[in-house]
Amino acid sequence: MSVVNVRLAGTGGQGLILAGLILAEAAARSHGKNVVQTNSYGPEARGGASKSDVIISDEVIYNPKPETIDVLLVLSQAACDKYCGELSPGGAVVFDSSGVVPPPGLKAMGADVTGIAVRELSNEIVANVVALGVLAGAFGLVSAEAVESAVLARVPAKAKDLNLKAVRRGIEEGRRIRSEMEKK
Repeated sequence: MSVVNVRLAGTGGQGLILAGLILAEAAARSHGKNVVQTNSYGPEARGGASKSDVIISDEVIYNPKPETIDVLLVLSQAACDKYCGELSPGGAVVFDSSGVVPPPGLKAMGADVTGIAVRELSNEIVANVVALGVLAGAFGLVSAEAVESAVLARVPAKAKDLNLKAVRRGIEEGRRIRSEMEKK
């Protein structure tokens, strides 16, 4: 890996800004990478557009804004529609299969992020952490240990156990997806 541009996108309230911060922290602290994390969200606190960009590099990062996206995680159809056109050639999109349908012709990996959070963990609020685990498991951007440590450093004490379960389940799902993609 020289430089990887990652975008986590959805709607406000889905926790993707936090997920981007956790990914950046895992890459910087545990892997010694140079990292820039930026975010933006619509004027609405909840329901508006939301994105977090994370640039992970072995080299110095001079521009905090990615020109193209190598890995795109989308948790809403609007985010998918808006950002899939910014994927770099060979880039991949990971989408929440419980509500997002990517356009044809992309390297796309579906994970039932919301379904896992609701059915298996009984709490939709950790869908962002499940999604973060999927990214870690599918792409190896950060190790499982690094992302777990960063999650524990960022979530409130009363939510640590649930979030640890969420990230571990996401990593498991990401590894399953990666295995399926390697078979194709």
